[in-house]
Order: sequence, then C-alpha cells, then structure tokens
Amino acid sequence: MTIIVDYDAGNLKSVQRACDYVGLSATISNDAASLAHADRIIFPGVGAAGSAMKSLRANGLDKALLHAFASGTPILGICLGLQVSLDWSEEHDTKTLSLLPGEVVRFDFSDRSVKIPHMGWNEVKVVRPHPVLSSIRQGDEFYFVHAYYPRPSIPEQVFAEASYQHAFCAAAGSKNYLGVQFHPEKSGRVGLKLLSDFASWDGSHAE
Repeated sequence: MTIIVDYDAGNLKSVQRACDYVGLSATISNDAASLAHADRIIFPGVGAAGSAMKSLRANGLDKALLHAFASGTPILGICLGLQVSLDWSEEHDTKTLSLLPGEVVRFDFSDRSVKIPHMGWNEVKVVRPHPVLSSIRQGDEFYFVHAYYPRPSIPEQVFAEASYQHAFCAAAGSKNYLGVQFHPEKSGRVGLKLLSDFASWDGSHAE
C-alpha cells in the first residue's frame, strides 16, 4: 500500500493520477496510523512551510513520518515535501521535520528583473547516483514552481542540482528518503519514469 500524505498542501490528485498511470496504486490519507502500514509513502505539497507544519502536527503526521523514516519505509518528498523535511525554513521562520540536516532559503537576486518564484522547465543534473534518479539523462528537464530552495548541510546528501541564476539542490536524501524540488507528476515522460523507479525502490542505496 502506497500512501500519499494529505496535510492540506494541495496537488494530491495530480500525484495520485500520475501514480495510477505508472501502475502504482496510491491512497490519499491524513491518518497518521495508516503510515505505519504503508509499503511506501509519497510526501508531496504545494503551499507554505508554516501552515504545512501546523497541519502535520495537528494530525500527528510529523511523528508518523519520522517513525516511517526510522522504520525504513521508502519515502519520496516532492517540492514542499522536500523543504519541510529539512531542519528549518526561512519561510515564516519555521522549524521543520529534520529528516535531513539543513535549511530552506528564499531566492534572493540583486537583479530584480529575475522573477520569483522560479517557475517552468529546467534541466536536472544528477550529481550522485541514486536508484530513483537512475533514468535521468543529460538534458532531461523537470517542472519547477518554488520561491524557496533546500540547502542540505551534508554535501553527500545532495543527489541532483538545477540552476536558476545559480546552482541549487534539486534532490536530496538519506537512507530510505529522497526528496525532489521539482514536480515529477507535472513533468511528462521523465517525471512518470521517476515515479516508476520509486515504485520499485526498496529504500536502499550506497550512502
């Protein structure tokens, strides 16, 4: 059983439809107990860090996610689901889950003509091998919508990068968790292949 975590952060149906397309049957749930029985978990999200953490805590989903991570359940974070997996977000000065050490900061450019949020298609470059990213090839582009980006504290936990005025982390993880800043469910063929690779991932890789 695959659970898509519902914490009022939006975009859940798009993720579910993409999962269905690749043959990964997924249930949307805000029930913390259901995460303990999940074979794998997708932790998506579109929204703000402060309200996301409030909803996670209100439903006990924060502790359930930490327990699932400790138990070895494969977890895929998407966009906000990656951002709130680090220690802290500059958005609303929010303490987040600490699945990974690091922080989330806002894009800040001296050139005010550069639009924020970063929105659109960008090439994602794999910088460290990972089973879920194994199908990404040079030139593959994924869809991004975000004003904030993750800065993991441990370089070895960065698995992919993209660039918007400067390079930033596009995928980070440890053990049975991988988070991506882009939206695979909105990224066409390459995004669907990533979800398919997640569906067959057993949660292990070389650290």
